[in-house]
Amino acid sequence: MGSMQKVTAVAHRGDPYRVRENTTDSLRSALRKGADAVEFDVRLTKDDVPVLLHDDTLKRLWEHDRPLRSLSADEVRGLTDGGVPTLAEALAATEGRRVMVDLPGDPELRTVQRIMEVVRDSGAADRAYYTADAPAMLAVRAADPSAEIALTWKSLAPPRPALLDAVRPRWLNYRFALVDRDLATYVHRSGYLLSVWTPDTRRSMRRLLDFGVDSITTNRVDLLHALRDSDGD
Repeated sequence: MGSMQKVTAVAHRGDPYRVRENTTDSLRSALRKGADAVEFDVRLTKDDVPVLLHDDTLKRLWEHDRPLRSLSADEVRGLTDGGVPTLAEALAATEGRRVMVDLPGDPELRTVQRIMEVVRDSGAADRAYYTADAPAMLAVRAADPSAEIALTWKSLAPPRPALLDAVRPRWLNYRFALVDRDLATYVHRSGYLLSVWTPDTRRSMRRLLDFGVDSITTNRVDLLHALRDSDGD
């Protein structure tokens, strides 16, 4: 089955079942386990330094109920003992590998421009692609006409043609439970690659591989890597 070989294995926030998510150790662990790319979330600190954090506060991961936007990068470093990497540090840690930059929280254009500036300054523009809902992806497209985009879509109603024309995504990025063979066919016939997130069971992954998805973002990249590289029984 050709799709077994082609599918891109993307590590969701690194290797979060083994190492705390969105840390450089987690990203490195995922790459050692066969990830083709790592996905991570980027937000800005009070002093406009892009760092890796999914939530808008430090509470869930770091047990400090402080909004990221109220803290400087130095304060974040102090509160997390250096655990929250800057985007520049994460790009250095991934050493030339593909990175899927998720932009949570509907960031404004200025925020998106700052994040993309750091990607460029780190020499990573050619290996970074961006994912999130439509507002953030419209901002990415406004900031860079050539950026590679995976438009996150959470509904079976297809994106409107006007939105697709404005965003010009390479990928449509769906919650995995929405995806069936018909949807995969529609996405491919429309000229897009199909990315899915975040199946973590062997059964779900097999089903998606069988549908011919192009990319799977998962918390268990080692399992996906093993499935993909087996003969696909």
